Amino acid sequence: MPLSPIKPPDDTPVAPPAALRLPFDPLTTLAVVGLAVCSLVTLAAATKNLVPGHPRYYVNRQAVYLGVGFLLMAVLSRVDYAQLRKLKVVIYAALLLSILAVLGLGHAARGSTRAINFPLFSFQASELGKVLLIVALAAFVVERSRQLRHRDTTIRVMIAALVPAMLVIAQPDLGSGMVYMVIAYMLLFVAGSSWRHLAGLAALVAVAVAFVLVAAPAAGVNVLKPYQVARLTAFLHPSSNPQKEGYQQQESKIAIGAGGKTGRGGNSSQIPNGFVPESHTDFVFAAVGEQYGFAGAGLLLLLYALLISRALRVLVMAKDLFGSLIAAGVAAMLMFQVFVNVGMTIGIMPITGVTLPLMSYGGSSVITTLLAVGLLQSIYVQARASAALKNRVLRY
Repeated sequence: MPLSPIKPPDDTPVAPPAALRLPFDPLTTLAVVGLAVCSLVTLAAATKNLVPGHPRYYVNRQAVYLGVGFLLMAVLSRVDYAQLRKLKVVIYAALLLSILAVLGLGHAARGSTRAINFPLFSFQASELGKVLLIVALAAFVVERSRQLRHRDTTIRVMIAALVPAMLVIAQPDLGSGMVYMVIAYMLLFVAGSSWRHLAGLAALVAVAVAFVLVAAPAAGVNVLKPYQVARLTAFLHPSSNPQKEGYQQQESKIAIGAGGKTGRGGNSSQIPNGFVPESHTDFVFAAVGEQYGFAGAGLLLLLYALLISRALRVLVMAKDLFGSLIAAGVAAMLMFQVFVNVGMTIGIMPITGVTLPLMSYGGSSVITTLLAVGLLQSIYVQARASAALKNRVLRY
């Protein structure tokens, strides 16, 4: 009787059962949920005195925004992001029309027209525009993937970002305009644009800033409004005018310093008593610093580090260039906003009105960030599915 040949051991890893595969990135979800909890806990203490008789006014509304955002994130994570590439023209048109609608129909507050007020919420197009711009520019760059190192491609991408950025700055919302340009630059970098083009863009930005802040005012031409220039330069000399332009940053640093190692908790005085203006929006990090000290601020920054690292991980594992560019845009948006917002609360960056993602109070900001995370989850799911299909083809 002939002996059957001995089969070599199969070292191919066995894929886990479908029931055990999570339909989302658990670490990204952990970071987002952690930031949402931190936001609600911080706002509960920071805003209890802002609306007399309604200590949980801002907390309840923020909880609703987070709930809507998580629902939209879950829906978007189940959508094939690749289909959005076909809608790039529609998405870009929606970006421009929404910003123009705010300029034409928006409600003016404190010298700015940034949102359209509805009965239950206010719509801030500049926030939603960040995600729309990421998708539209990513699709455009993919279409020109064979001409990425051409100067024409770099110019077109930057102009496509500059048009909505200038419309947003006209509201005025300088912070969001800066985010738009950072997103475009990051997409060109990840796509493989020429280093000479990238260096030229950086030099052009430096010249433009010097012209707007120094050369133009010296010649009697004011590109920015005087209060905008004062806010942008106040961090360089905060003690020269501590009762006006330098007031917010001075009080913010006092609040953060008072928090010490573990925070003052219920004994906090700077934030609950209103010494730090906008402590529930732009300066929410100061509220974290005073209430929970270095430990709380450190935990918050670790959650952001986890979220951004997962965005970069999705960038690497994406199944196509379009997915990588979307992940790069989301990572750039998060990194820039966290760096600028935290920097302005501790006095190393100018005050530009950039919100802290998922922490600052506001429906448009919260929902936009969760939509961006939904795109990351969609890219993650598609990458996992593509990798699983390749393994099956190789095994059989």
